[in-house]
Amino acid sequence: MDERSHDFLKQLLETPSPSGYEKPIQDVVRAWSAQHAHETQTDRHGNVIATLFPTDNSTVPVKIMLAGHCDQIGLMVQHIDAEGFLYVQPIGGWDMQILLGQYVTVWTKNCAIQGVVSRKAPHLLTQEERNKVPLFTDVWVDIGAKNLEEASSLVRHGDPVTISLGYRPMRNGMAASPAMDDKVGLWVAMETLRLLKDKQRKAVVYSVSTVQEEVGLRGAITSTYGINPHVGIAIDVCHSTDTPSNEKKQLGDIKLGAGPVLFRGPNINPHVLEELEAAAARLSIPVQVRGVPRATGTDANAIQISRDGPATALIGIPNRYMHSPVEVVHLDDLNNAARILAEFCASVTAQTNWIP
Repeated sequence: MDERSHDFLKQLLETPSPSGYEKPIQDVVRAWSAQHAHETQTDRHGNVIATLFPTDNSTVPVKIMLAGHCDQIGLMVQHIDAEGFLYVQPIGGWDMQILLGQYVTVWTKNCAIQGVVSRKAPHLLTQEERNKVPLFTDVWVDIGAKNLEEASSLVRHGDPVTISLGYRPMRNGMAASPAMDDKVGLWVAMETLRLLKDKQRKAVVYSVSTVQEEVGLRGAITSTYGINPHVGIAIDVCHSTDTPSNEKKQLGDIKLGAGPVLFRGPNINPHVLEELEAAAARLSIPVQVRGVPRATGTDANAIQISRDGPATALIGIPNRYMHSPVEVVHLDDLNNAARILAEFCASVTAQTNWIP
């Protein structure tokens, strides 16, 4: 991986972006796109749209939209009790059993406050409590405040909370971090611009850092409507099945480091899929294929049904332990996804047929 691009990935992963609170990470995206895009705009929803214009202006260009969502699952402060403990509710989908005992950061207007998610010690739990998955009303965030007055002087209702962020390299080209979902997809969309910048191209390419995917694909809905692309490709994480107890009969045989995943099914335009496979073959990049017999739960779903229906595809980055503090990906899969997309975008012309 290019050293500057690797630094950009780490910066994305170490910047908070719970759904609805994406400005800090969008500032990072804007700084990156200023170096690699011809134009960068931010819409009223908060989506950042980095645009690369064609090198050949002799024809009306095809508009290609690449979408990776910048938002991550998080928590929100709902209540502060008399002792200064914070009660939170989820932003996006959490497994409470994973969340318990984690270090967290409360992102206030003025500072970042460290805390822990906890409940009674196991010695003090009743048998009924031991056998029950706790609700969010049963746990709290301890920031070390003395009382309500101190906590309220620091924290407001509605402040976002994340798992303590941090990038951790692992063996064999793997890396772990909270919020690989979907900052790796965002990275791929923006890295594609860097790779495309010096290529001949007849398409106009919009790399979009979409917001609020985790709470309803909202940024993809609005940005796709505004751009009105001919082709839209979402880049998101997908479940790898190369760990114990995963059901390959349900999810397919997906491995980290074996290549990006190309999806097939009703959410996918077959010609876009064919062109992506052809681009991968020209570069001798391995890909994995997975079928999804329904609309995917990704930005690709929103893209496909916008306006008159862009030709849509989905590229997945295999991910272990999704929606946890220890999501794991293989860096080669990120790199190769960006290379495939750059090759695809450079090969598209006004004559490319998208009609199934």
